[in-house]
Amino acid sequence: MTQAQPTRRTARSLSLPALLAALAVAAGAARADGLDAQEQQIVAHVKRLTPDALTLLERSVLVNSGTLNPAGVREVGRLFGAEFEAIGFKTRWVDMPPAMQRGGHLVAERVGDQGRRVLLIGHLDTVFEKDSPVAPWLSDGRKVRGQGVSDMKGGDVIVLLALKALNEAGALQGRTVRAVFTGDEERVGSPAEVARAALIDAARHSDVALAFEGATKDDQGRDAATIGRRASGGWQLQVTARTGHSAGVFGRDGFGAVYEAARVVNAFREQLIEPDLTFNAATLVAGTSASWDGAQSQGQAFGKTNVIPRDAVVHGDLRYLTAEQGAKARERMQAIVEQALPGTRSKISFHESYPPMAPTPGNLKVLEAYSKASADAGLGAVVPFPPGQRGAGDVQFVAPFVDSLDGLGAAGGGAHTPDEWLEIASIERGAIRAALLIYRLTR
Repeated sequence: MTQAQPTRRTARSLSLPALLAALAVAAGAARADGLDAQEQQIVAHVKRLTPDALTLLERSVLVNSGTLNPAGVREVGRLFGAEFEAIGFKTRWVDMPPAMQRGGHLVAERVGDQGRRVLLIGHLDTVFEKDSPVAPWLSDGRKVRGQGVSDMKGGDVIVLLALKALNEAGALQGRTVRAVFTGDEERVGSPAEVARAALIDAARHSDVALAFEGATKDDQGRDAATIGRRASGGWQLQVTARTGHSAGVFGRDGFGAVYEAARVVNAFREQLIEPDLTFNAATLVAGTSASWDGAQSQGQAFGKTNVIPRDAVVHGDLRYLTAEQGAKARERMQAIVEQALPGTRSKISFHESYPPMAPTPGNLKVLEAYSKASADAGLGAVVPFPPGQRGAGDVQFVAPFVDSLDGLGAAGGGAHTPDEWLEIASIERGAIRAALLIYRLTR
């Protein structure tokens, strides 16, 4: 059947009371209704195929695929690409411009004309540098350790295990399923619109997006998934002031750049704080002369105590849950900047690295379907994870176009450290949940 391709959505986000009510609804979904015969067969296939999936995970973890190691990223891409091709997916490698110094992305797809079109999101890269020692595959029977084992090669393997089980059951015939495993999630190439073009294009040809970053638990210890993530971006404040002898400060020569920078930053603290909005002031360089090197994340300044400082540069982080909240914050910050102290002038600029993933009703519906599939399989309900507590991820680039859910990957900890680990049982558990959800979405 012919399906309309979505354009960028104007998403209505859930208010805090509505989200709290949704938590209760999703938690109540733990009633087990059971699985039909086809679904029971899918679960049996997952369990039978899990040992092979763990072997695949070990092979992938033993390859260093740090974001800035393109050869390693491509090697893991070839490993997973062969697994997709073995179950009837067509794969292609999307190269990035050489100047970007990124490995590229793996795209795999099966195209049919039945049911909703599902996009599955993973990433091939890790935070570990090329010269980092490849951590050995260490297991105590309950946990395994290694580079990127939970962030997020475990999630990638869950995708493949779920799809293999569905393929064994004949459940992928006539269905449209796409997977995009990016090669630079941990450090997105610039410009982002080029680095994420393939992912966004896949979203435009999909109806639902499922992302497999690590599984989480809420504050009450319940299994949780992500229906919202805050935008990740930043701001830069540049102050130029009249300089002169320090004896003239507060008078004819004005207040100087440092007092103006302090006024602005403190006004942000006093006037902008609200739930799910943060605007960390990270660095301040000031003096008679001051400069900032963004590539090196360091600055230089020169000044003397008897000279009114002329220059100040402040850099900060900005995170918000909805586009509307972000726009409002930027407007208020701009208004504060424009109230300059005598003898000073300031300007502020903003950038957005990851757009917000607002906790929309559509995202909540996908979670409810996921929670029911989990409960029906006897794995318990899955509740919404508080959106303000989750960091940035690739799903945010597709959330403006399609209903989305994240956090469907492996359970573990120590991400981005040499002690990164994964709970072995979470591979089978995650694949059962994912396979059932994909099966139901594509009917």
